[in-house]
Amino acid sequence: MPWPLPALAVWASAWLVFAALQRAAVPPAAALVVACLLGTAASVLGGTWWRRGLIAAGFPLSLALLGGASLPHWAWLVPLALLLCVYPLNAWRDAPLFPTPPGALQALPAQAPLPDGARVLDAGCGLGDGLKALRSAYPQAALEGVEWSWPLRLLCALRCPWAQVRQGDMWAADWRPFQMVYLFQRPESMERAAAKAQAELAPGAWLASLEFAVPGVVPSAQCGVPGGRVVWLYRLPLERRTGAGD
Repeated sequence: MPWPLPALAVWASAWLVFAALQRAAVPPAAALVVACLLGTAASVLGGTWWRRGLIAAGFPLSLALLGGASLPHWAWLVPLALLLCVYPLNAWRDAPLFPTPPGALQALPAQAPLPDGARVLDAGCGLGDGLKALRSAYPQAALEGVEWSWPLRLLCALRCPWAQVRQGDMWAADWRPFQMVYLFQRPESMERAAAKAQAELAPGAWLASLEFAVPGVVPSAQCGVPGGRVVWLYRLPLERRTGAGD
């Protein structure tokens, strides 16, 4: 949906849930928690950090403006606590929650063939769209995902029951067992990802990045994606451009 329709739909839904719980004689603080939980969970519909914040904060702010003074003071910390559960502070430096488009990785096997049973990691798997795209491209691979946010990890595991999804820090995870690591991060993260791949991935393994290239490193291949994006492929060991990193 075009912006701001997602925000308006989520705010309206949160108000409907809150009103229904109030009519069912649910305590106001409990009704607030449930309505805020809905708004926070639906904040993944926002394409940027500020849009996700608006979606999550819209209901409690509107409630405050319309006179929610009867609620206990601590109740206003609920939206912030829920938002921090979904988007932990130490994950803010990584990519926003942008899903991998369906079919975006279909050209990978031609450029980066993997044997049956090869272990592939989606580092920062979010809601699982990258894992779904990887499964479509590599149906015989053993797919795994790591996600820092435990609510997103739970939702991803529900959407991708055929993958092994765990909660954790993608930068602290061990990449050594994998034949491919897939990323859809941000430009600022790519140098760090390349250094980790160079230190941990075995020769012949692949680092795949949707949209963002590794500065100063020669790609082994690149695949066009509908919509004008590119998947950058790097086979280990990485080859630095002449003069790069000096």
